[in-house]
Amino acid sequence: MAQQSNQLDRAKFSCSICLDLLKDPVTIPCGHSYCMNCIQSYWDTEDEKKTHSCPQCRQSFTPRPVLVKNIMLADLVEELKKTGLQAAPADLCYAGPEDVACDVCTGRKLRAVKSCLVCLASYCEKHLQPHFEIPAYEKHKLVEPSENLQENICSRHDEVMKMFCRTDQQCICYLCSGDEHEAHVTVSAAAERTERQRELEGSRQNIQQRIQDREEDVKVLQQEVEAINRSADKAVGHSEKIFTELIRLMKKRRSDVKQQVRSQQETEVSRVRELQEKLEQEITELKRKDAELKKLSHTEDHIQFLNNYPSLSALSESTHSSSINIRPRRYFEDVTAAVSEVRDKLQDVLRETWTKISLTVTKVDVLLSQPENKTRAGLLRYSREITLDPNTAHRLLLLSEGNRKVAFMSQQQSYSSHPDRFTVWSQILSRESLTGRCYWEVEWRGRGGYVAVAYKSINRTESVSGFGRNGKSWSLYCVNDSYNFYHNNVKTPVSGPRSSRVGVYLDHSAGILSFYSVSETITLLHRVQTTFTEPLYAGVWVYCSDTSAEFSKLK
Repeated sequence: MAQQSNQLDRAKFSCSICLDLLKDPVTIPCGHSYCMNCIQSYWDTEDEKKTHSCPQCRQSFTPRPVLVKNIMLADLVEELKKTGLQAAPADLCYAGPEDVACDVCTGRKLRAVKSCLVCLASYCEKHLQPHFEIPAYEKHKLVEPSENLQENICSRHDEVMKMFCRTDQQCICYLCSGDEHEAHVTVSAAAERTERQRELEGSRQNIQQRIQDREEDVKVLQQEVEAINRSADKAVGHSEKIFTELIRLMKKRRSDVKQQVRSQQETEVSRVRELQEKLEQEITELKRKDAELKKLSHTEDHIQFLNNYPSLSALSESTHSSSINIRPRRYFEDVTAAVSEVRDKLQDVLRETWTKISLTVTKVDVLLSQPENKTRAGLLRYSREITLDPNTAHRLLLLSEGNRKVAFMSQQQSYSSHPDRFTVWSQILSRESLTGRCYWEVEWRGRGGYVAVAYKSINRTESVSGFGRNGKSWSLYCVNDSYNFYHNNVKTPVSGPRSSRVGVYLDHSAGILSFYSVSETITLLHRVQTTFTEPLYAGVWVYCSDTSAEFSKLK
């Protein structure tokens, strides 16, 4: 009775919003009471409506009522707390939306604390007591509260499923074992659970070991990340210092050239100005002398003329214009030419060294141990769109399809002269340099030819320039009935399914080059493991009429 009294008291003095005992109780105009914070929060959500209502009776109030603590109700709640209301047993907690409710409680249900797999029901602490007190319930299996107890009932026979059919891999009841599962291998659910539990523990051990291994891998990779960051920061810092020093040196040389030119300019201009002043003084003197002589020439007195002529006719030594060495007016153009020559040489050096620097940077690869993809879908992750460089095309090759397709022609094409052009064999290279991981495919039409990669420094004008005939290129020779691989003029026969499409995978840093036959399936034809010292370029060698090769657009 005391328990029922506590439950009743709790219901009377509970807030209908939070379902807990009233805290700072307030009574609104309709007479219902709530926690002050609960009703304020509730009304805050109604502010936009400009009307405020009671959560229980829905009576509306305008304007929003002023809330005042109900002192009498607050004192009463405190007294009830002292008499044991707050210390009510746990089974007095009502079931919430996420709880399993007691199947025995009527009205507002309490939260279940256990579920019985025999009774197929869930119980609060109060209604669970018979399972502890009555001997007939001693063998019942109690588990944590579950909402899925009906899954334990056979839908056909409405019996508890206590057996497992290993033939059909499903739980069954005892009637099923004598019916459609009669000839099947059946065991008790407990026995099957024991077997599966052992498997589960083995799986957990494997998972835990894998977790431990992966955690170690993560630690190693984190250390690699930190090492990469440190090394990169150090390289960037040193590079900045080196380039800053180079820039400082260039600025100093620029200043030196400027200073020398200006100094020489000042010296030469001063010399010219000095000579110019002397000449102007001489001109003035000569003009004065000429005026005097002119005046003398008009003198009618012969005696005066003869007396004055000797003194006026005498001339000072002249600065003859023939002594001035006038050159073509190209005074400092040679300086510009010399500086331009320095610029061109620096550009050449930077271009050559930049290739080396870039290649060194791309060699940094923590995950070199990654296995090569064995599926086309995996290789396509590294797909590169390849376009061909017209400046490298032999004159018997015709480009089309946005410079992705090349065909052999019987007449020469009107290509301009270029140092990169192949002149002996009908070959062509890509515009793009290839480093890192790359994958591309070449589609053949006609008899076939060579699919290749090569360094940019490959010879272009001699017989040894053929792809695979030197140490700077690698090629797969594809004809109607066979494959052959060539490098450094060494021929290696290759077996594999014939296909009009050849895939090429390059992992530059790892030194891996692979050729594939591509059709409905993908087959590895040949794999090279080496060390690449320069960026590579994709290439093809087409040498037969009505034969073409096209670099495919890969999605």
